[in-house]
Amino acid sequence: GCFWCVETDFENAPGVVDVISGYSGGRRKNPTYENYSTGGHREVALIEYDPREITYAGIVEWLIKHCDPTNPRGQFNDNGKQYSPAIYYADAEQKKTAERVIKAIDEMKVYSRKIRVAIEPRDQFWPAEEYHQDYHHKNSIKYRWFRHQSGRDAFVTRHWGNRAHQLELPGSRPESASGGASNMQELYREWASYKKPSEEELKETLTPLQFRVTQKDGTENAGANPYNKNKKPGIYVDILSGAPLFSSTDKFESGTGWPSFVRPISPLAITTKMDNSNFFLGPRIEVRSRFGDNHLGHVFSDGPRNRGGKRFCMNSAAMRFIPKEDMKKEGYGDFLQFVVEGDGTK
Repeated sequence: GCFWCVETDFENAPGVVDVISGYSGGRRKNPTYENYSTGGHREVALIEYDPREITYAGIVEWLIKHCDPTNPRGQFNDNGKQYSPAIYYADAEQKKTAERVIKAIDEMKVYSRKIRVAIEPRDQFWPAEEYHQDYHHKNSIKYRWFRHQSGRDAFVTRHWGNRAHQLELPGSRPESASGGASNMQELYREWASYKKPSEEELKETLTPLQFRVTQKDGTENAGANPYNKNKKPGIYVDILSGAPLFSSTDKFESGTGWPSFVRPISPLAITTKMDNSNFFLGPRIEVRSRFGDNHLGHVFSDGPRNRGGKRFCMNSAAMRFIPKEDMKKEGYGDFLQFVVEGDGTK
């Protein structure tokens, strides 16, 4: 589809470091926006990703979930082969992987029609003009209107809901990304049975700021919060359930005024969903605690590139910090393995 939208969607994928819009698949050399389609090219995206966070299978799954994979003649308002969905593979193993992922999603019966995404050998990639790169940032209002009226987000939400922002197929994430899936599930077992109190009880338990942030999706003031400058080793847990969310090892100074992390301790600790509540800020990815179902903040794709490229921008009011020296005493001894001394920049 339109590479503006493909670029935006992949910037929100876990482990994706960089996305470049461009052209590929055709005959013409050095194509431009004015002639790429007549030269047989598609609008494509070149994706740089961290294999410790996401696999090639995960990249394919993310693509299928964020387009209309049943339409081989274009995407939404854009018609023609130049907008048709395609996956390019570098070798036979990647081809088999793409076919396996498509078959698995077809068997899930999410779509009423069969998936018809082309799987083709990887060809030379030609970067698009500079004004196309990061178009959603450079022309945010125009982009948001274009995307809204295309029906893309409505289509994705109708078929996947919040699952669009989760990698759920086997092999889409390397086992090391979560420290071993079965091991992590065991570590989080005690929080799986947590029952969230009623709103009336929460008003009694939480401070007004904590209630506004966690229950009403609010945002605390930048800078004036206790964990923004915190550099002590330890973990940050959900203010209600107590489930571990982030480690000081993954914390970094973002300059935003809010505590920022490159990743959660485990994907099991959080859930994500599309947030379209603010037209001027545009679509964002909200982050919530999985077991407490509390609003934590948002995740962006402007984090340190050498550490995965993500910035989990959190509210201090949604978390409680447990210093490393107190973790065992407070029942978090099993999570000491995720805490490394230092300020999180190493």
